[in-house]
Parts: sequence; structure tokens; C-alpha cells
Amino acid sequence: MNKKLPIQCPSCHAGLSVHSLQCDACQTSIIGSFSLPLFLSLDDKDQEFIIEFVLSSGSLKVMAQKLNLSYPTVRNMLDELIEKISNFQNNINE
Repeated sequence: MNKKLPIQCPSCHAGLSVHSLQCDACQTSIIGSFSLPLFLSLDDKDQEFIIEFVLSSGSLKVMAQKLNLSYPTVRNMLDELIEKISNFQNNINE
């Protein structure tokens, strides 16, 4: 079973942060407060879109064919993702 890292609190739906990391080889632990990387902060749908975008060499035309969607639909999906990433970056910089 492939477990996914939770990114939202199951109780209040706020974003989660990482507070400890551990090396499986030597059992070294690092404790602190770390934010999740941007990619992991995105939902599964957006992560899949990015992976498909890279595998399609950044070609929206190829992606539209793979996803069986129109080019404008895929372009809108990319624009929405760009806006999410921009908002995320702006929140970090504030």
C-alpha cells in the first residue's frame, strides 16, 4: 500500500507542517518546524498535472491529446495551477 503524506489537518483542514524527521539507517532524528515543499502542498490532481506536463515535455498540445481534452481546457488548467502556485509563493513571502 502506498501511503500519502497528509497535507491538511483531518479536524480543522488547516495546513500541516513537519516537526521531526528520522534517518532509517542510523536513527538520527531532527526536530523543528518545517513547511512542506510546494509540490507536496498541492492536491493530487495538481501534482498529477505537473507530472504529466513534465512527461509531455511541457507541450499542452500533447497533454490535451493524452487527457482527451481540448487545448483551451488544458491551458485553463495550467493557468489555474499557476495562480495557485503564485498565491502560495506570495503567502510564504508575507
